[in-house]
Amino acid sequence: MSTFKMAANCIFCKIIKGDIPSMKVFESDKTLAFLDINPLSYGHTLIIPKHHGAKLTDIPEEHLTELLPIASRIAKASGAANYNILQNNGRLAHQEVDHVHLHMIPKPNEQEGLGIQWPQQQVEKERLQKLVEEIKSKM
Repeated sequence: MSTFKMAANCIFCKIIKGDIPSMKVFESDKTLAFLDINPLSYGHTLIIPKHHGAKLTDIPEEHLTELLPIASRIAKASGAANYNILQNNGRLAHQEVDHVHLHMIPKPNEQEGLGIQWPQQQVEKERLQKLVEEIKSKM
């Protein structure tokens, strides 16, 4: 673990180090997955890189490679027919813990699991094409 960036005051880093107990579902050299102690539904699991970073863009790519495959394996193993895979970045985007994490949230019915709104917008095609070019030029 010494090869990973850690933050002394981060609750997830403390879980990784074993300072705070967790209900581990999966662990490898790069990744840890554990049950959420305040779940939105039964089986709600957090999947985190062991490398500390507040936002997805703060984590080196080599420390992100297992996150989605492990989330997929956990979703399958949970038996959930319907589920959300969620990853938030920043307070306005509903991130509560400043350590990158995915949520695997089973959606067994309308009352349990993640509830979201999807306020779609109409955008001119020319504006979208400009955005495509801007993004491509920065990658």
